[in-house]
Amino acid sequence: ATSGNTGIALSMVGTALGYKVELAMPSNVSEERKKIIQAFGAKIHFTNPLESTDGAIKFVRKLVEKYPNKYYYIDQYNNPSNWKAHFYSTGVEIWEQTEGKITHFIAGIGTGGTIMGTGRRLKIYNPDIQIIGVQPDSPFHGIEGLKYIETSIKPGIFDENRLDRTMFIGTDIAYQRARELSQKEGVFVGQSSGAAFEAAIQIAREIDEGVIVFICPDGGEKYLSTALWEY
Repeated sequence: ATSGNTGIALSMVGTALGYKVELAMPSNVSEERKKIIQAFGAKIHFTNPLESTDGAIKFVRKLVEKYPNKYYYIDQYNNPSNWKAHFYSTGVEIWEQTEGKITHFIAGIGTGGTIMGTGRRLKIYNPDIQIIGVQPDSPFHGIEGLKYIETSIKPGIFDENRLDRTMFIGTDIAYQRARELSQKEGVFVGQSSGAAFEAAIQIAREIDEGVIVFICPDGGEKYLSTALWEY
């Protein structure tokens, strides 16, 4: 089950290693992500867009239950390898590149892997670092890749108690910030990056000094056919 990015990675790796890959994803994800996955030769099962990635999760669970000997279920929402990858890489890289000066870490919540793993590592380095999660401000939103946890299937690897704060960002401002990053900074990203950027801006307005790091999970080229670039 995927909204796109992990699915693309699995499709690429599966093809390279000679494994057949089947993915479930909401039918309303961007056309670019569908085509990239199909280009790698993976099979896609499209699910009800009104259920977001929850529909994809339910579909895969039923499929694996029906054919337990046919599939290996990666299950990125409950697989500890997800957050551990960020614990051993992303968190270390951020600490080293900021020379230990980071004061706030911001990441969107999809599977929860990025913020759980990176947050764990940064808290070991300095417990005072603020770990801030970003969610859409509504169950019905247009920020692909992010979850509104209250009404979604909660990822097993996600623990809100490890966050210092959660910020809820609207779709319109997320789109606006993504466009600003592209047009003013030359950083071509997607809407979930725009949501994280808006959270960073709000934090910057609240503090007198600090080093804020926010994650841009993917590039804007995957959303050229969406409303993000129609304005």
